Amino acid sequence: VQLQASGGGLVQVGGSLRLSCAASGSIFSINRMGWYRQAPGKQRELVASISSGGSTNYADSVKGRFTISRDNAKNTVYLQMDSLKPEDTAVYYCHLGHLIYDYWGQGTLVTVSS
Repeated sequence: VQLQASGGGLVQVGGSLRLSCAASGSIFSINRMGWYRQAPGKQRELVASISSGGSTNYADSVKGRFTISRDNAKNTVYLQMDSLKPEDTAVYYCHLGHLIYDYWGQGTLVTVSS
């Protein structure tokens, strides 16, 4: 399984960005996809995830501001990020999980400037 993430960049406080992650390869139909992030000097943390059935999970810090969605036909997951804050600055990693298997994308940098 390969994950190709895109959509990061530089944005001002209060702005929006949309991340995309396309999965390819031998993808199990039942899986959970999501986004993690890692800020400098900090551990990687879950931002949001979504199951193949559509159930979602968000970190408290992004609830109400970020929205995760997926297109199962395209094996793609999206993260709409609104009302961005400087503390959202991090490298964002796409993740796909199925049973004991974990797959990671290459990471895309999101920088929120004040």
